[in-house]
Amino acid sequence: MTNVDVHQHLWTPSLVAALRARREPPYLDGWTLHLDGEPPYDIPPADHDIALRAALAATDGLGRALVSLSAPIGVEWLPAAEARPLLDAYHEGSAALPEPFGAWAAACVRDIDAKETARDLDAGFAGLQLPANALVDAAGYARCAPLLDLLEERDLPLFVHPGPAPGGAEGPGWWPAMVPYVQQMHAAWFAFRAFGRPRHPRLRVCFALLAGLAPLHGERFAARGDGSGAVDPYVFVETSSYGPRAVDAVVRALGVDAVVQGSDRPYAEPPQHPGFGLGGAAAYAFRVANPRRLLFGDGRSAKRVT
Repeated sequence: MTNVDVHQHLWTPSLVAALRARREPPYLDGWTLHLDGEPPYDIPPADHDIALRAALAATDGLGRALVSLSAPIGVEWLPAAEARPLLDAYHEGSAALPEPFGAWAAACVRDIDAKETARDLDAGFAGLQLPANALVDAAGYARCAPLLDLLEERDLPLFVHPGPAPGGAEGPGWWPAMVPYVQQMHAAWFAFRAFGRPRHPRLRVCFALLAGLAPLHGERFAARGDGSGAVDPYVFVETSSYGPRAVDAVVRALGVDAVVQGSDRPYAEPPQHPGFGLGGAAAYAFRVANPRRLLFGDGRSAKRVT
């Protein structure tokens, strides 16, 4: 059986060159990344060395590592004319990565073009990543509906990842990861329940970073929301940057079948103990059984989720 990590980032030479060709954020100056809303960030070149990363994946015991475009850099929110060269560079490089890498496709969310995304998916991508801040309200789901319809038609999953951090670059470097990223994921979790699932009954979806721990608010939701404690069997959360306490709590809220391993490498390390202290059966669920259902379904996803 194949161990899977559903959340990594690996910038190929084509994407690096496309970012260096820009003069406005997002852009690379050498290996320094400049974004709107975050301080300049110096990227260690070894983090995106394909051979080194493949060796790390082998050390981690992975048979598959899915990479995605780093949504916080904001490519998806650029006007289509600016986004497309970067998206093309990302897709071209990611599609050519060696084993054990696979990739999530990416799409412009400012100017939706489902036909372009369909052509990108044709290259064999695992599914589509969208930035969480594109899916935090009814308007976002209405705008992105053509992309989500496409995923349902092809029986491919959605990966929801934090998007750009709002505001200026003031404050400590950890602020974006700890505040706006988490807030986006929390909002996206509940927005999917309110606006996404009714419109897309067959869509499988995975939320990064345990959905900002939004599932832990289930008791409050039962008291103040719709009163339903039902767990959606086609919704998953991945574990990046969290440890045993958070994972254990989310398993108590959603069950073991909802959790998949994601490391966010190179920005975070995979867990030392893949079962997060919950035992070998949990490790198998997180790394093998659950990712397989996320990526390929289980035969039930053709039915309406209620």
